[in-house]
Amino acid sequence: MAEKIIEIVDLSKSFGNHEVLRKIDFKVEKGEVICILGSSGSGKSTLLRCINKLEHQTSGKILYHGKEVSDRQKDVNEYRSKVGMVFQSFNLFNNMTVLKNCMEGTRKVLHVPKQEAFERAIKHLKAVGMAPYINAYPAQLSGGQKQRVAIARGLCMNPEVLLFDEPTSALDPEMVGEVLNVMKELAQTGLTMVIVTHEMAFARDVSSRIIFMDNGYIAEDTTSKEFFTNPKHPRSKEFLSRYISDTK
Repeated sequence: MAEKIIEIVDLSKSFGNHEVLRKIDFKVEKGEVICILGSSGSGKSTLLRCINKLEHQTSGKILYHGKEVSDRQKDVNEYRSKVGMVFQSFNLFNNMTVLKNCMEGTRKVLHVPKQEAFERAIKHLKAVGMAPYINAYPAQLSGGQKQRVAIARGLCMNPEVLLFDEPTSALDPEMVGEVLNVMKELAQTGLTMVIVTHEMAFARDVSSRIIFMDNGYIAEDTTSKEFFTNPKHPRSKEFLSRYISDTK
């Protein structure tokens, strides 16, 4: 039986009177690549931000290895060191080189010795094809390069789970492929990944599981193959029919 890393239980989130997430339940098991799909405004990014404790849920629980993640900053920091996040806007430190960006978290959060932090940074920058740019600053990089550095930075923390919030949405079309290729390679290593994306071909080919959201609910939670060949929910069918017509 697969190891359960994260469990979301009856989670809801409101902003004032606007209910964005409604009674969300699902589990993330070791080695899964889960793509969260849905129309804009369906609650996908808010769900990911709640999972990473960047937003506080209105009700419900987030469990990590069976234990509820508290709101104490110390506990949140420890949890985030194991459940990393890659943002659509990169969130790199503009005043730090590529190398420093990748070493900062391991040094400050994990208290890893400098040499080990350096070695981790080089290893993961090589893996995403960014080792030649270790002395560059973010302003000197393209969007695709920035996102690859952001992925390397996340990997330096040795996370159990890496969350991706629409990692290609801020990129020019020709840069999307280079980031998706890195993510495909990561999926093949067995890294547990939860990805909010509009890249449907990527979701179809790389994910093991699809969560389709509609109006704050999980409308469908199934295997990638089942979702793309035999969607059950009317909104899933409508969503997929638009995707299929766009690819013709």
